[in-house]
Amino acid sequence: MLMAHPAVLNNLVEQYDSLRVLHAGNGAEDVRNRMDDLAYMLCVSTGTRDIDSALIAARHRLPGTGVEDDSLLAS
Repeated sequence: MLMAHPAVLNNLVEQYDSLRVLHAGNGAEDVRNRMDDLAYMLCVSTGTRDIDSALIAARHRLPGTGVEDDSLLAS
């Protein structure tokens, strides 16, 4: 399976989270459509079938989320 670059995943997750807040506030159709597009891209990028699993998988692959990940430590 192809793996999306962490920067791409981070961008998709941030966009989805921002739109989720907007949708909760006003529920506009254009916001819902963009959320659906982002959900699809996240599912494809993570090899999952639903948005909840996709968000978990994407966040798991971001820097700083691994048990032995030292990407947040100063060099």
